[in-house]
Amino acid sequence: MNNVETQHTTDTSAQLTAPRGRTRWFIGGLLGAGMFVNYIDRVNLSVATPAIMDDFGLSAAQMGVLASAFLWTYAMLQMPIGTIIDKIGVPWVNRVGVFLWAVASFLSAAAGGLGLMIVARLLLGVGEAPTVPAGWKAIGQWFPKQERGTATAIFDGCAKISNVIGIPIMAFLVSTFSWHAAFLFTGALSLLYLVAWWLLYRTPSAAVADGRMSEEEHAYVKAGDAENEDNLSEGSLRGVGHLLRRRKTWGLALGYASYTYAYYVLLTWLPGYLQKEFGVNLLQGGLYSMIPWLVAVIAQFLIAGLLMDRWVARTGQVTKVRRIVLVVSMLAALAVTGAAYVDTIGAAIVFISIGAAGLAVSVPAGSSIVSLIAPEGLTGTLGGIVNFVANLIGIAAPIVTGMVVDRTGSFAGAFIVTGVVLLAGIVCYTVVLGRMDRMAPPPVPA
Repeated sequence: MNNVETQHTTDTSAQLTAPRGRTRWFIGGLLGAGMFVNYIDRVNLSVATPAIMDDFGLSAAQMGVLASAFLWTYAMLQMPIGTIIDKIGVPWVNRVGVFLWAVASFLSAAAGGLGLMIVARLLLGVGEAPTVPAGWKAIGQWFPKQERGTATAIFDGCAKISNVIGIPIMAFLVSTFSWHAAFLFTGALSLLYLVAWWLLYRTPSAAVADGRMSEEEHAYVKAGDAENEDNLSEGSLRGVGHLLRRRKTWGLALGYASYTYAYYVLLTWLPGYLQKEFGVNLLQGGLYSMIPWLVAVIAQFLIAGLLMDRWVARTGQVTKVRRIVLVVSMLAALAVTGAAYVDTIGAAIVFISIGAAGLAVSVPAGSSIVSLIAPEGLTGTLGGIVNFVANLIGIAAPIVTGMVVDRTGSFAGAFIVTGVVLLAGIVCYTVVLGRMDRMAPPPVPA
C-alpha cells in the first residue's frame, strides 16, 4: 500500500461514526484481564525477592540471574510463536499458554532451592510467550485504527494495574505467610483466567455468527482497516526473513526494546531499591511501589489512549501523532535517572513516577504500530520479532542492575545505564522507523 492509499484509509476510517455495539470493548477487557494475570505472575518474584534471597542465600547478582530466567525462554520463543499465532490463530495458542502459567506458578510455590525455581521461571516464559504478540494481533482484528490506542492502553495498562494491586497483595502474602503463598495465589488466579478465556473469547466473525456482535459493529471495525482473522499465513520462515530485512522492523523493535529494558529494571528491582536505599520494610516497600505504577496507569489511559486516539481521529495523521507521543513520553521516561541523585524516598518516588508514566504512555503509541505496518497476515510474526528483540535486550536489565549494585553498593549506576538505553530508543523510533505505513508482503515465489 503506498503512502497516498494509507493516508486515504486513515482519513476515511477516522470519519466513521462508532456503532452502538460494544462487543469489541468486551474483548479488549478480556485481553486486558489476561495481561493483569500475566504480570501478576511476574511481579510476585519482584516482591518476594528479599525473602527468596534470604531463604536461598543468594547474592544480588544471583538474584538477577533468577529474575531474568523467565526472559530466556520468553524471548527465545517470540519469533516462532508469532508465526504459530499467524498460522493457527489467537484462541488456541492462548489456551495452552495460560495453562502453562498456572503450572509454573505452582512449581515455584513448591521450590525448595534455586534449581527448581529457575525451572519454574523457564516454564513461565514458555507459557507467557504468546501473550503480547497474540494480544497485538487480536487488537488488530477487533479494533479499527482510530481506536487501537485506547485498546492497547487497556491491554498494556492492565499490566501496570497488576503492579498497583498486585504488589501490596503480594507483599501482604509474603510478610504474613511466606513467599510460597504468593505463587500459590497467582497459580489459582491463572486457572480462573483460563476458564474465562476458554468460554468467552471469539474471533470477530465467530462473534457475529454467535450473535454476540452486530453486523453494524463488524462493518465499522472492518472499515477501520482491521485485519481479517481468516487470512491465516503459512507461518513460514520466508515471512520472518522478509520482515528481518526491513528497516521499519528494526526501528520498531529496538525502540520498543528500550522501553522493555527500563520497564524490567523497575519491575524486578523497585521494591529492592527502596529497601536497600531507604531502609523500608517489605510491606512499606510494596505500598511505596504502588505509587509509580498508579501514576503510570492513569497517564497511559488518559494520554496514550483517549488523547492519542482523538488526535488521530481528528487529523488522520497516524505517523505524526504517534511519533510526537513517542518522543515526548520517552523523554519523560528519562526522569528515572533522577533517582540516582536523591537522598529521600519522597524525591525518589517522584522521579520514578514521572519515568514510569513516560514509559507507560510510550507503549500504546509504540506497540500499536505493529498492526499498522505489518503486511497482511503477518501481524503475529512481526509482533513476535519485536517482542523477541525487546526481551532479548530486556534480559540484561535485571542482570546488569544486580551486577552494578554488587559492585558499587548502590542503584545509581543502574539508573544512569537505563537513561542511556532510553535515549537510544528515541533515535530508533524516529530516525530508523520512518513512516508508519503498511509494509509490502513477501514476494510470491516464482
